[in-house]
Amino acid sequence: MKPVALILALALGLLIVPLAAQAQPAGKVYRVALVYTTAPVSEMAGPDPVHPFPRAFLRALGTLGYVQGQNLVYMPRSAEGKLERLGEILKELVSLKVDVIVAPGDEIPRRAKEVTTTVPFVMMSFSDPVELDLVASLARPGGNITGVTRSASPEIEGKRVELLKEALPKIRRVTYLGRKRDWESPFGQSAQTAARVLGVTLLHAEHTPTDYSHAFASIVRERPDALLVAQNTPNFAQRRRIVDFATKNRLPSMYHTQEFVDAGGLMSYGADLADLYRRAAVYVDKVLRGARPADLPVEQPTKFGLVINLKTAKALGLTIPPSVVVRADQVIE
Repeated sequence: MKPVALILALALGLLIVPLAAQAQPAGKVYRVALVYTTAPVSEMAGPDPVHPFPRAFLRALGTLGYVQGQNLVYMPRSAEGKLERLGEILKELVSLKVDVIVAPGDEIPRRAKEVTTTVPFVMMSFSDPVELDLVASLARPGGNITGVTRSASPEIEGKRVELLKEALPKIRRVTYLGRKRDWESPFGQSAQTAARVLGVTLLHAEHTPTDYSHAFASIVRERPDALLVAQNTPNFAQRRRIVDFATKNRLPSMYHTQEFVDAGGLMSYGADLADLYRRAAVYVDKVLRGARPADLPVEQPTKFGLVINLKTAKALGLTIPPSVVVRADQVIE
């Protein structure tokens, strides 16, 4: 071999060896589960699921080198509204020796702690995972659970009250649709503080994970000017029902994710959930490469988006001030 060719071959060899060391072990197949509380498994399944969030998650895994039928076994599971089944589902997955379980919301990781302390979980919690006792701290989770949160801090709930008031300056009474623990949490307290500062009376319509009838009856009885929907797993799961109720009762409403607005709600302010699923895929990759959840800091979102549905505003006979519309990240017309 000529000297120049030899030098090039050696240089290429030095570049290729580190890259090969980063690759997954030949023949290794990883078992990754995604567990939902309500969505049908049929919407979560397949290489390109109908449901947008599993689709975003799998596409992100694909860019990281994980392909179904080759080195990835994707295992979608759902309680399909029967939350009492979550424990059974998680136990089944543990018995199947999955490598990692992706657990959106608060309820699934809470149940996970009761089922196993060894199988890695990547969460996407609505609330503060430290307050929920899911992790020891954001910087050092300390157990088998890590991942991302959907809120940077409780102040975001107060920000939603402020945006609702800016969009609808005449409102005086707003109902907060949430569980008792949402109302008493730092998030609920933030909403109550912001309401007091703005001269708004914030009422509480309490629901349970499965029963909204009493809460809806209370809202109809109180006749508030607007509705603020707490960020929790049941509310997200029941988003169409909640939006339909608000529409029927001509209630302008503020939500925590765009999916409510896509379903016909008026406004939302919060993190991009599809992006959080892509971030979850990065955590899964790190765990599969050998990182310990205990050592992976929990990530908080840094970008939040305001979405306004002007079609809904028009149907409700409302005019959103241009100063608010111009600040929206997305406007549905």
